[in-house]
This record gives sequence, structure tokens and C-alpha cells, in this order.
Amino acid sequence: MTAVAEPTTWVSVCALGAIARESGVAALVHGEAVAVFRDHLDEVHALSNVDPVSRASVLSRGIVGTRGGVPFVASPMHKQPYRLSDGVCLDDEAVRVPT
Repeated sequence: MTAVAEPTTWVSVCALGAIARESGVAALVHGEAVAVFRDHLDEVHALSNVDPVSRASVLSRGIVGTRGGVPFVASPMHKQPYRLSDGVCLDDEAVRVPT
């Protein structure tokens, strides 16, 4: 059996200019809390806004930066860094945020 990836569908939540570089905003998309980030290269990433460790809806308020050239957001709760590209925690790959 071959798994087929579902196509990505983007939903407009705000103008790109409304998100400063290396920051994020929160949005409610189809009933889910989503964090939308703009990295230092102007790329846009969307993750769940829910921190998987604290279960609080706060990731959009995290610190956005890079580690070894990899854009990430550090949770404002306990500072775990999550890769913006796929939501994997840089300190513990068993922990991830849905993208």
C-alpha cells in the first residue's frame, strides 16, 4: 500500500505585512488555533498554536529564530524549540507540533 499525501490548502488569515519578520500571529482556522510565522527569509509557516508540553495555546507568542540555519519557534512556556518546517522539537525529536 502506498500512502498518498493530501494536498496542502492555504487559508488567508492576514496580509504578509501584518506579520513582522521572525514573529508570529494566532488565527482560528476551521475551529483550530493556528500559529502563523514569518521567518527571516520571508517564508511563511503554519503550526498548531498549542504547545505540546504545557498544552497552552501560546506558540504564536514564542521567540522566532534560527539554530544552525534552521528556523524555529521557542515556546514561551518552557522554551522548547520547534522547527517551523515540520514542528519537530530540536531538543527532543519525539515531541512535535502538528503542521
